[in-house]
Order: sequence, then structure tokens, then C-alpha cells
Amino acid sequence: MTQKKAFIFDLDGVIVDTAKYHFLAWQKIANQLGIEFTPEHNEQLKGVSRVRSLDIILELGNIKATQEDKDKWLIQKNEDYLSYLVDMDQSEILPGVMPILEYIKGKEQLIALGSASKNAKPILEKTGIVNLFDAVVDGNDVSNAKPDPEVFLRAAKMLHTSNENSIVFEDSVAGIQAANTANMISVGIGDKKILYEAKYIFKDFTFMDVSFIETLLH
Repeated sequence: MTQKKAFIFDLDGVIVDTAKYHFLAWQKIANQLGIEFTPEHNEQLKGVSRVRSLDIILELGNIKATQEDKDKWLIQKNEDYLSYLVDMDQSEILPGVMPILEYIKGKEQLIALGSASKNAKPILEKTGIVNLFDAVVDGNDVSNAKPDPEVFLRAAKMLHTSNENSIVFEDSVAGIQAANTANMISVGIGDKKILYEAKYIFKDFTFMDVSFIETLLH
């Protein structure tokens, strides 16, 4: 009996595009502080924790803040972000993702979520795909952020799958590095100039065919 493969997906920017909501919520705080915050700046926050993201924004504006202020802004950012998620539904799933998830499921392989987001479970529920996942590991379950591989190691362990039999789909450099460190197969979703450390790279899921999943299975 060959061991099943574990297909581990990041959430933001891979399955759904919640990155735009993070951007709007951070931009609102930056504007309050008189800091210009552009989509280019936002690239620096990909795959980074909420606390570190705030620090990066404050550094952009050369602003020193008390812990009390920081805590207040972190809460505000999350509340703003969550307010954008209220109306999320299946239409928010990125193009090409569903056929791949359904194909993997049809092949009776294992699917996990490995995300830094603390809101991963509600998002999977709102988009109606939570039942496709055999394990969900999110920011509430881990203490180390990517590029530390903790989130992926935990997902593989929950699925009783070896690292070598695990495949990670990621859109951030930190996530690709985490997968590589864990000795898992890394699949980058995005710009090959940025994600060049990944073993395979696709611009997005519409460029991925089920034949690619077949090659991973054999």
C-alpha cells in the first residue's frame, strides 16, 4: 500500500484573495498615521505576522509607538479586516482552485490547510469548502511564523504523512522557504521572479492542469 500524499495549501493568495482586505485594513491605519502605504509596500507584508506587519508600517513612517498604541492598532486592523470578510462567499475562491481541490479529493488523497491566518476556519466555512479539508492548521495553532516550517510539519503530522510525501502550495517567499526547509515539495503560486526557490511555479491555478497533480502522485 503506497502512502497517501498530503496536499497542503496556504490560504491567503492561494485559495482566496483576502490579501486585498488585509491591504485595505492596513492602509486605513497607515492613513490615520499619515503614512503613505502602497500595494508595493504591501508586498513586504506577505506571509508576515500581524505584529511584524505593523512594525514594518511604522518603520515606513519613522514612527515610534508605545505598546499600548500598537495593541490598539492591531485590534482595529483585525476588526476592519473581519468586517470585510462578513460578505465572503464561494465567489471569493480564486479561479482554477476548485477543479484542483476536487481532483485531489476524487483521488482519495489528503488535503490540509497550512495558514498563518487566525481567521482561516471562518473563511473556509464562508466559502463553503471546509469539508474538503482533512486537517486545518492556522495561526491559532502555531507559535512560529513562516519561514519556520512549524505550520506545515503540524499539518503533515495530523495527516500521518511523511514530509517527503507532502506537497505545499504557497504564494509567499517565506512559505516556499518553510516548505523547502521541511523537505516538502514546494509549489509556488505567483511570480516566478519572486518565488524562484520553489520546485514548481505556476502563475495561478488556471495555469495548472490535473496532469500536474498526476505527476505528483507517481
